[in-house]
Amino acid sequence: MNVDDPRVTAIGLLHEVHEGLMERFAPVINAAGLSDVDFETLIRLARSKGCRLRMSDLSAQTGLSTSGVTRVVDRLEREGLVRREACPSDRRASYAALTDAGRERLEDVLPKHVQDIEDSFTGLLGKEELEAFLGSLRKIRNVVRPCATAGVTEPAPSSARP
Repeated sequence: MNVDDPRVTAIGLLHEVHEGLMERFAPVINAAGLSDVDFETLIRLARSKGCRLRMSDLSAQTGLSTSGVTRVVDRLEREGLVRREACPSDRRASYAALTDAGRERLEDVLPKHVQDIEDSFTGLLGKEELEAFLGSLRKIRNVVRPCATAGVTEPAPSSARP
């Protein structure tokens, strides 16, 4: 039994980093009246074309079950942060769309959240380290959660942009 196997170390470090970052980010997100999944849902809608996603794509992106994403959208809809829209081409499908109130909530919390990210994560890496790290994360994400970008076209890496 090799408990010092670097593969075990890698996954252990990834878990520790994720948990530590979520703990650091929670106060800002919670102060805005949002849970982690609420915030993730709003961010994913804000980053999507037209600030909306099919409910099935939102489920795939967040990793929530269909009923789980329905509960989140129901809660955010009651708060006026999202609204449901019928799909004009498919009566069975519907969209979750970010409302102006949802956008305002994000505009309030995002600067503080980005500062937390900078202070405890991205600011610790140089530009080249960050680009390599993002590339590695995308490579792994595409294997373990290939649906994480369902309904979205991901932009080209910043180094490929003019």
